[in-house]
Amino acid sequence: MSGSLAYLVVAVVVLVVVVVVVIVVRARPDRTPTPGRPPRGGPLRLALHDRLRIRDREYAVSGTIRLVEGDWSWVQHLLDDDSGTRHRLSVEDGPEVELVLWTDEPGATVSPGAPTIELGRRRYTWTETGQARYTATGETGLPSAGTVRYHDYQSGGAARLSFEAYGEEGWRVARGELLDPADLTILPTNEDR
Repeated sequence: MSGSLAYLVVAVVVLVVVVVVVIVVRARPDRTPTPGRPPRGGPLRLALHDRLRIRDREYAVSGTIRLVEGDWSWVQHLLDDDSGTRHRLSVEDGPEVELVLWTDEPGATVSPGAPTIELGRRRYTWTETGQARYTATGETGLPSAGTVRYHDYQSGGAARLSFEAYGEEGWRVARGELLDPADLTILPTNEDR
């Protein structure tokens, strides 16, 4: 074997080894959570009857809606705190997990579409509009699958306003607050003890 051919073979072998090492390292799951971020799958994987604490209030998951729009997906967990007020936790997984605690506003008389909306002495600015497919489990009051139209607004850093219409129904209005991941604690179940 000539010197040039031997050099070429060694270079190809080294390149193959480097590519394999990179693939193996990237494929290994990261077992250390990023500071300020809940463990991967935590709030995304909540199930019916799981319990969680958001700040100083405890909730039980009574239903889950999984939504998909193109390559983007998110989850909404319906929460019961025995107060009779409907709450939900939306979880968007991207480079950063975004958690928003929503509270229904059934008496709101505003409609979506305007660039800004005033509600409760706060001005909200339009951020996005779209339509997604959903699947629902648990006590959601929805068919098990369908579509939802939405309009989202934001005010200041943490305040949110959402309009959602599932299927052919009218708009549901909810006000939301962006949460810090440290605001949420998933409580152990009997199996975890």
